[in-house]
Amino acid sequence: MPITNLYSYVDLFPTMRVMCVGDMMLDIFVYGKTNRLSPEAPVPVLLEQRSRRMLGGAGNVVANLCSLGCRTSFVGVVGQDADGNALREYITQLGAECDTLLQLSGYSTSVKTRYVSGRQHLLRVDREEPLVLPDDEMQVLLGKIEERLKDTDMVLLSDYGKGLFDERFTPAVIELSCKAGCQVIVDPKTTDYTIYRGATLVKPNKKEFEGVTGRSFDPAAPGFAEEAVAAGREVCRRYGVKNLLVTLSEYGMLYIPGDESISYKWIPTEAREVFDVSGAGDTSLAVLGAALATGVSMKQAMKIANAASGIVVGKFGTACVTREELKRKLEHKEQAGVLTVEAATQLAEELRVQGMTVGFTNGCFDILHPGHLSSFERARDLCDVLFVGLNSDDSVRRLKGPTRPVNNQQARAAMVAALKPVSYVVIFDDDTALPLIDKLRPDVIAKEGYPLERWPEGQLVESYGGKAVELPRVDGFSTTSIVEKINS
Repeated sequence: MPITNLYSYVDLFPTMRVMCVGDMMLDIFVYGKTNRLSPEAPVPVLLEQRSRRMLGGAGNVVANLCSLGCRTSFVGVVGQDADGNALREYITQLGAECDTLLQLSGYSTSVKTRYVSGRQHLLRVDREEPLVLPDDEMQVLLGKIEERLKDTDMVLLSDYGKGLFDERFTPAVIELSCKAGCQVIVDPKTTDYTIYRGATLVKPNKKEFEGVTGRSFDPAAPGFAEEAVAAGREVCRRYGVKNLLVTLSEYGMLYIPGDESISYKWIPTEAREVFDVSGAGDTSLAVLGAALATGVSMKQAMKIANAASGIVVGKFGTACVTREELKRKLEHKEQAGVLTVEAATQLAEELRVQGMTVGFTNGCFDILHPGHLSSFERARDLCDVLFVGLNSDDSVRRLKGPTRPVNNQQARAAMVAALKPVSYVVIFDDDTALPLIDKLRPDVIAKEGYPLERWPEGQLVESYGGKAVELPRVDGFSTTSIVEKINS
């Protein structure tokens, strides 16, 4: 029986065997606060608070593939050093096969260290050297790839321009993949696509597309698609690649088939709120590859990848999308800005790791009025991201009686999520928000009319070192009085 729903293809991801070949590096994030300038030079002083070490470069593609449940193998080169050992361990922990990860003697693993204060990146320090893969080592690696291709459905080349994808190695990998009947998708770095000849699909971003075509493009301008498609087809003819997929940031994706008998496809972006685009291209590559491996059409694969990118840019830092998140997005079970408790808990943790201040308030919000808006605005002033806990319909009935709520939880959630101060809404079914707060662990909780001695939720937040703020009440507004006035 044919599959008609896009989200059903996501269930097939764990059966897909994907090989990622790419430039591996170690990403280090150092987070802290700045409140003064150095007396030695006019530069900010960062007071370090925490740091994170994670897979970088093509490693983020691998992390996304594993998060999606794909059977993943990785091919790459790192040094015979502590950083290279750490990267091998990280890949193993993800569940990916890394027997084709070469640790090269005399080569230092690439490391990128980013220093961050709040939301602001202050500095990035790179430690790297050009990779020149000796011929004998390359032949060993190609032999392992050829063997691995017998158990592979899709090959992804993640080129970060660090030296692995040269004029010897890249054509050899593509040739081996094509002989094995595997599609090859390339995330390019160079503007000379000669080394990508024979690839099924090359996926440049707008800047990279302009580099290879030698032209500038404005997606908002009339006639953009037609001009871009003509230029893209010329690239396909010149370099012998079969298709292009141009990612256009807030303007979505443009598919340019090399075959002129096939129509181009342009789909818009799906991001609601963009916090960070770090790694969005890696997520797009991973999901696109997994989707095409299942046998979906290009347009369907684009929609699935586009949905995934819309999820990941709503997170902070280099991030992954899970299979569950992607299914929910495609099923449209979540409204824009409305999260499940599980998704909100994960996001709150990511925000804290990034040094963001997580805020929280809660209520029934049955009929919105200026008092509610004032509370949201004041609460948002206290934090970077504001989560709003919303009582479910059953919870409201237990608290307010059988005639309430006036509006159901879907309507109430949509209205609250649409307000500018609100970042996310989380519906909870308990009589109080205490269980939800215990999971989210917000840094700040703010609510009107509740002194701390009569406010268990505020006491909980302060018990683990957070801050509880009693907001001033706006007199003359309450949902109950509005309902009574309507009834009278």
